[in-house]
This record gives sequence, C-alpha cells and structure tokens, in this order.
Amino acid sequence: MMKSQVALLCVLIIMSEGSAKSLKARRSVFFSDINLKLFKGPDFDGLSSLLVREDIGLLFVGARGKVITLSLNDITKKTSETRWTVSSEDKSQCQRKGKSKEECDNYITMMHTLSDGRILVCGTRAFDPTCTHLMFKGGTVTMEDTTQSGRGKIPFDPKDQFASMMNENMLYTAASTNFRGLLKTFQRHGQNPIRNEEKETWLSDPKMISIHMAEINKISENGEDDNVFLFLNENAVEERHGLRVSRVVRVCKSDLGGLRILQRKWTSFLKAHLDCPFGDEGSASLVKDVFLLKDEKNLLDSVFYATFTSNLEPSSTCSQSAVCSYKLSDIQQVFRGNFLTLSNSGCWVTHTGVVPNPYPGSCINDEMRASGVRTSHDLPDSTLLFVMNHPLMEQVVTPITGKPLLVRSTAQFSRIVVDKVTSLDGEQHNVMFISNNSGWLQKAVWSGDDGGRIIEELQLFQDPQPIRFLQLSRRGQLYSATRTAVAQLSVRDCSRYTSCADCLIARDPYCGWDHLKGLCAAVAGASKFSMIQNLIDGGVRMCPSSHLSMQITDIHLTADVAQFLPCSPDTNLPMRWRFSGKILEPGPRHILLSQGLVLTPSFTDEGLYTCETVEVVKGREHKKAMNQYNVKVSEGGGSYIHTIVISVLAVFCVLCLMFIMYTRCK
Repeated sequence: MMKSQVALLCVLIIMSEGSAKSLKARRSVFFSDINLKLFKGPDFDGLSSLLVREDIGLLFVGARGKVITLSLNDITKKTSETRWTVSSEDKSQCQRKGKSKEECDNYITMMHTLSDGRILVCGTRAFDPTCTHLMFKGGTVTMEDTTQSGRGKIPFDPKDQFASMMNENMLYTAASTNFRGLLKTFQRHGQNPIRNEEKETWLSDPKMISIHMAEINKISENGEDDNVFLFLNENAVEERHGLRVSRVVRVCKSDLGGLRILQRKWTSFLKAHLDCPFGDEGSASLVKDVFLLKDEKNLLDSVFYATFTSNLEPSSTCSQSAVCSYKLSDIQQVFRGNFLTLSNSGCWVTHTGVVPNPYPGSCINDEMRASGVRTSHDLPDSTLLFVMNHPLMEQVVTPITGKPLLVRSTAQFSRIVVDKVTSLDGEQHNVMFISNNSGWLQKAVWSGDDGGRIIEELQLFQDPQPIRFLQLSRRGQLYSATRTAVAQLSVRDCSRYTSCADCLIARDPYCGWDHLKGLCAAVAGASKFSMIQNLIDGGVRMCPSSHLSMQITDIHLTADVAQFLPCSPDTNLPMRWRFSGKILEPGPRHILLSQGLVLTPSFTDEGLYTCETVEVVKGREHKKAMNQYNVKVSEGGGSYIHTIVISVLAVFCVLCLMFIMYTRCK
C-alpha cells in the first residue's frame, strides 16, 4: 500500500510542477467536451489551403489532388469535389528528378477570389506549379480547362512556406521561385510585374510569413499611395553571423520600378527589425503569423497582431511563444526614420550623410506629384541608388505595449486571428484566437488594466498535430485545419459557463448571463433588459442568489496513515484548502497538490476540509468550493516513521523533477 501511495504522490507532484511555469488558461476544454463540427474524409489528406466564401456560403478546401467545398453553416456537409491530379508520365518525370512519389502529387496550395467571382487556384503539380480558375454557377463548382504557369506564384515544393495576397485582382507573392527552392522573391504579378533586387542586403535566406495591404490612400490628406507589408524571418546582415530576426518590409502599391535603375524592381523597398522581447536575453524572437485588425474609423490605428517563437526547433520542449501587437502608425513612423549603411570596416552604422530628395522609399503623394514625380519612373537616379544600397532602417519596430500581450511555454503558437467584439455597454474588445502545434486553440484578451489573459483553451483536434489554418467568418464561425481535418467552432458558444458566477467572472466579451432564461448566452443581438455582463471586474453581485448547498463526503481515516483527498476543479485556477474554516497551510501532515491533499492525520485533524478555487479580479477575490470532506480519525497501525518516509520520498520526487526539467531545458 505504501508503494502505491508514494507512486501516486510522485505523479501528482510532477503534474503539479510541470504545469506551473507557463501562463495558464482559465479553463481547459478537451476534445470530447467541445461542441464543434469536424470534417475528415477517408481519402482526405495533404490539406494545403483554405478559402472562406461568405457570399455563396461555402468553404473551399485545397488538398492533395482535389478541391472540395463544404457548407459554411455545417462543414460536415460536403457539397462538391473537383479533382485535379497529375498524369502518371508527369509523376514519373518528377520522381526521376529525385522527388518522392508523395511529393510529386498536385497539392492545391493557393486559392484567391477574383472580382468576377472566379477563384484563382494554383497547385504544385509534380514540381511544375500550375494555375487555373474555379467557377461557381448554379450551385455547381467547375474548373476551367485552360491553365497557366504558376512559377513564381507558388513554390515547386508543397512543403515550402510562402505568402500571398490578392488585391483588386492583383496578386502579390513571397515565395521560392526555382526547383530547388533556394531563390526567394517578393513580387507583384500582372500587367506591371515587379520584384525585389537579388541582393543579400534586401533578402537574406528569408522565410516568408504573410502579406497585408493598408489602404492609406483612402484616409491620406495628401493622396499617399497604398502600402503593402510583408512579414518574414531572415538572416540579420547587420548582426553577428547566424542570427535570424523578424522583419517587416514595406513597398508601395503603385510602384512601377525605375526607368533606368531598378527596372521592374521595387523602388520603395524598405525593411525594419520587428521586435517582440521575451525569452532569454539575446535570443531571437521569430514571427510565425500576422493578422491585421483594421480600424474602420481611423486606418492608422489599425493593429497587426503577430505570434512569435523563441526557438528555431519546433520540437523543443523548453521554447516559448508570445503574441505582440503593433500599430500601423508606429510602423509608418519607423519608415520615416534614419537608414543604416555599411561602413568601410564592414559594420552597419547609422547613415549620417546626405539623404536624397524625394525621401527614399516614400510612396507617391500629392507633394511629389506637384514636383513632377507622378510615378516611380520619375524618381531621380540618386534616390533609386540610395534605396538599392540602403534598404534597412535603423529604428526597430516595437510592440504597442513595449512587451508581449501573452507569453506561453511548451506548445508553440502558430496561427492567429482577432475578432472585434461589442459588449453590452457598447465598448469594443479584441478577442484573440491563437492556435498551437498540438491541436489546441487559445482564446485570449488583453487590457491595459490587468494585462493578457487566456479565457480558455480548446482541444480542436484529438490527435496532437499543428493547426495550419485559421479563418474567421462574419457569422461568428471559426474554421481551423490541420493537414488531415477541418474543424468548425462557434466563437459565441457560451454553454461552457454553467452558472451566473462562472459566466461573469470569466469576463468573456462574447457572453453574458440571461436572467430570464437562466443560462449564459451570447450578447450579440440580445436584449440589454434580459442580459447582464461585467467585463470590468467580474463582480457577481448582480447574479441571483443560489440556495444550492454542496454535498459533504464523510471520510474515515486511520491516524498516521497517509490518505489522498482528491479535488477536481472545473477550471485551471489556483486552488487552496480550508480546515474548519481556516486556510490550511502545508506541513508534515498536509501536503498540498494541484489535484488534491495528501493528509496524514492525527486526532487533532478531525473536521471539515474544503477545497476551493480562488480567482482575483481587480483586487476582488472570488471563491468557489469544489469538494468538501468531513474527516473522522481512528486508531490504526500506522507510525510516525511512515509519515516521515512518505514526506522524504515526496521531496525526493520534487528534486528528481527539477533535475529532469533542468536537463531538458539546457
């Protein structure tokens, strides 16, 4: 019996210690307890792209050799399947070039909607990228017979990461452009194609992340051209050898290249270091995904939300992830600052010489047009030469708050989407949905008063695997996908909050307590007269009083014999024990664990034991009793030696765990 008690004790301590170092979600909801819809076909794999079409109510899913459509309302309903496979001859030729049979299939890696409703769709097609169009008419999806080369639009290799964006039928891509995947290019396709200069100072072994458009022209007082932003990781030419950093690149939408210098090359290409300070000092924070939340009232107040990782190895158990946010106006300000230049000693220093006019990298505006610079073809050679040799800005782009909104250990953040939610009082709150590499989704908010907090984490996929895509619809549905499955989740589902207190204390902007129906429900479209919500401090004074009493379990223990009293909280909140109304402190006879209490009683330990969760919001303490035990103690054959042995072994387990964690994180 003693061995089994010690083994149980060690497991509990490990579970308790192992979860203590990361920012915890308030509640963890496992796959079996989530109300979601899942699509996973028997021959469905290699999922490579996702496209939400709210105008026709369909979710387009690009996979290996096919494009399928699912109903946006219920993704378990497949509405069509369009096959696009590779001929045996093309596949054989691909394999003769050293690629595997699996690699030589056709992976649909890009889909974008055009203004006429068609969808530009591109597939790797046995390492010969090819594009065509999908059409939706009369409820039927068909594929055009004609094709065009996709080289430069998507990578040859289906495993290569790339970024793309469609704006007004103009395609922007940042991808590898050759068979071996070594040449990476940021370009605009179409009637006036344009790309980056092939210099290491422009792009140095980049990993492309995402591309976003900021329609500056709509709000600019001087007619400034729209801005296009590319986020990436690359080798830092200005730092010590081998260091990789995050970057944001800005170019201008109407850039046509230079007339003599930088012909068909970006004349507006500028880049800056994107910083998200967390982890060990001196370690790189590498951007993983970026979401632009546009501010419709003031575009310059729009915010880029980005996920970062502190470790290059995705499998590292000791890496950290973070979310940082950046205001568009702050990024704009960095690109108006000083430039770095390469000195004769080989070091990058602040450029102190003359900066030509127009200011290098500037987007065309009314002042430039008045001086005769109507397009980039009119830029003087001095400005173009300066841009060619000075693409890097001195100032670093720093987060709005000066630090991350969230930091989490172990499972790495991958994708992020952000929803703007209006609460009952009319205030707007930004809710972040952040996926990780283990099939889980974090639902989080940030406020200046109490920082970042994870409201809940949801296990969307039963098997641990990276979530590769996140798409949020205006209907309040979140679509996520791995390589083998698609999940649909309502972001307005409040059913997991089972009481008024739980509903209000969670401070979920989507949810409020409907006192007429007696349940937690979505506030969107609800009447203010029937709904209560408290996002300021989670106060429950508005909740109706509850007369439900907790059941007390009678426990008969033997003196000096250790016994485990379990506690099963429904949240991840801190837990404490009370003995006869007073807070129980740890001691030789009371070992407090996150899953319960190890009690080695004497006769003075008889009484009522209560396990309760504790949540502090704005200085207000909220308690919730989870388990209650009425303990009676009788004579037995145990001894004080028994207690000492268990305590010593418990300490030994803790030391072993600390050693294991130390060696894993070295």
